[in-house]
Amino acid sequence: QVQLVESGGGLVQAGGSLRLSCAASGRTFSNYDMGWFRQAPGNEREFVAAITWSGGNTYYAASVKGRFTISRDNAKNTVYLQVSSLKPEDTAVYYCAANPYGSAWSTALSKYIYWGQGTQVTVSS
Repeated sequence: QVQLVESGGGLVQAGGSLRLSCAASGRTFSNYDMGWFRQAPGNEREFVAAITWSGGNTYYAASVKGRFTISRDNAKNTVYLQVSSLKPEDTAVYYCAANPYGSAWSTALSKYIYWGQGTQVTVSS
């Protein structure tokens, strides 16, 4: 079992930035690829970014590439999502999740078996 707790969300103006954090506890954090997903009201949860267990490879949705950066610190059991150049359409609840299958390249929600409770990001125009 892995417990995930997100933090760092908030209200920000368009063009602004935030740093989301996801702290993990339980099983060995470095065993898992990690991902960030988001869900806006009325929409399905969608893939945002993922990182392999070592941090050596990262993957991004086309809508956020160049604006968001995923990183991790295995010594601190934490994965981060730096979100920059924010747009109103980035408004959503952001979730981190753990993937034990070594398939960080996959955007499928089904690859992720542990999920946090989410942190709200609201971008005003």
